[in-house]
Amino acid sequence: MSLASALGLGGRKIRYAIVGLGHIAQQAMMPGVAHTGNSEITALVSSDSEKLAALGDRYGVEHLYSYEQFPDLLASGTIDAIYLATPNWRHAEFAVPALHAGIHVLCEKPLEISSAKCREIIAASERSGARLMTAYRLHFEPATLDAIRRIRAGELGDLVAFTSCFAQMVDPANHRATSGIEAGPLFDMGPYPINAIRYLFGAEPVEVVAAVGVRHPESGIGDFDDTLAVTLRMPGDRLAQFTISYYANQIDSLIIAGTKGSIHMSPCYGFQSGLEQNRQIGDDKTHEAFKATDHFGGQMKYFSDCILEDRTVEPDGEEGLADLLVIEAVVAALKSGGPVKVEPLDRRRTIDPDAQEQTLRAVSAPEPVNASSPTKE
Repeated sequence: MSLASALGLGGRKIRYAIVGLGHIAQQAMMPGVAHTGNSEITALVSSDSEKLAALGDRYGVEHLYSYEQFPDLLASGTIDAIYLATPNWRHAEFAVPALHAGIHVLCEKPLEISSAKCREIIAASERSGARLMTAYRLHFEPATLDAIRRIRAGELGDLVAFTSCFAQMVDPANHRATSGIEAGPLFDMGPYPINAIRYLFGAEPVEVVAAVGVRHPESGIGDFDDTLAVTLRMPGDRLAQFTISYYANQIDSLIIAGTKGSIHMSPCYGFQSGLEQNRQIGDDKTHEAFKATDHFGGQMKYFSDCILEDRTVEPDGEEGLADLLVIEAVVAALKSGGPVKVEPLDRRRTIDPDAQEQTLRAVSAPEPVNASSPTKE
């Protein structure tokens, strides 16, 4: 990285359209764009004209488009990239034409709701040469990268097991509660533990050993499982388990255990505060609280640097595809009640902790416009 880029001084900035102005875009991404130093918001896309006007005024953005006007935006010459934060099942709808037009795409997770749609997005990127990144913000977060470094250095010995619990009590009025399994905890929250399993083990799951889903009538969630427990088999007779829920009180916790030690991270997935580690190596126990950083601004800064400096992106589209292959196997196991093999993927690109770590300061979020938190207040 150049010194000017590192300091956010001078040079060209990547011009972004924010496509989808829901809670995550307003509360997490948009407030941090200005301090990346290499990115700026030049267009907004939403079906809500009131939201467009208010946020355009707040961020000084004059190019405002409805979803139907998206082709006009792509031809306007006002953007270099999009940050895509629409509902999961509308990612390919916008990512594919943007990539075909040579516009780079930073797409929220999951990349799409099927491996076929993921491959369609990846193919569009490969044809045009425009960059595609799946927005796995933890690939740039210091506590996460520290855990990866320790595992790779052998501090935990041979890895044996992983377990995680990730839950939020979703408001029944939120669209996630009424839009089916594709908006439910498996697609919305599942990518976090699945991705963590893959980057901590440095390997791809080979089988969904068991998957169980339950529905609590009191949750107010629609006609799909509000809580799921999944066990994965990893190469080398290692096991990984996770539970995700739209009905349990908020928690995000993981434990990765090996023959020499373990790391317990809690919180481990959230972005509202600094992440923490409790480590045990042999009988020695240590605790470390990491400074809160701007996960969203950090990943955009990295993506913009990759565009400006013509560097390969990690996490790319295939990283998003890898998690969808696991999710599809989980869906099949829920239906069959038995084990299901995960479609093999020869995934060779891995996180480079030293090249990817981002330490932008945390930012505060302004009051959202016509957007609410998915969780109960």
